[in-house]
Amino acid sequence: MPTASAPRRTLVTGANRGLGLEFVRQLLARGDHVVATSRHPGRAHALNQLVGEHPGRLHVLPLDAADPKTHAELAREIPLVVDGLDLLINNAGVLHSGERFGQVPPAQLDDSLRTNASGPFLLTQTLAAHLVDGATVANVSSVLGSIASTSGFHTPSYAISKAAQNMATVLLAQALAERGIAVLALHPGWVQTDMGGVGAQVTPAQSVGGLLSVIDAATLADSGRFLDWQGQPLPW
Repeated sequence: MPTASAPRRTLVTGANRGLGLEFVRQLLARGDHVVATSRHPGRAHALNQLVGEHPGRLHVLPLDAADPKTHAELAREIPLVVDGLDLLINNAGVLHSGERFGQVPPAQLDDSLRTNASGPFLLTQTLAAHLVDGATVANVSSVLGSIASTSGFHTPSYAISKAAQNMATVLLAQALAERGIAVLALHPGWVQTDMGGVGAQVTPAQSVGGLLSVIDAATLADSGRFLDWQGQPLPW
């Protein structure tokens, strides 16, 4: 847990709505110094309101997870607002609904892979120099990326990209182990967000509260694991 004398420095991607916005709210409530990213910061009204409520502790910066050029721009901006990162939450993601076999548009599959898989991998690689030794990287994954749990042809672009993201998590865990940095793949549950839909069972507050508890409890021995929001292991 962060303390008043040493607040944790956290970066959250895709922070303008849904789980990302809830992460920002709860992290600020816990005392973190937060860098929140959005593709269009000027339109992130809820985030900008939080900036006014938490002066000096929340900075909103532009980032498109699918565009490596913006990763480099973010890396140049970070030293201007924080002197290192203790926690990186790769939350930004995309789900293209309504896909059917034989009618999956190549552009949607490509967009899903760039946003959900290569995006978190390349961003973590770019920001590695800003991660302090002993930091944590939390990749928001999904049980839909579990190959062993697949029981039908559902959300193919999303499922394929999240499976690829899970491999990225394991590879990053290997690459960053010597610096004591733990990298986790985390399933947030079926959450009541725009992506999760009206039938979802878990509120954003419940999901994020659980995920932060899992992150807080994680050690280097947990690096490379696939866990749900209640800390239970999931099959690959």
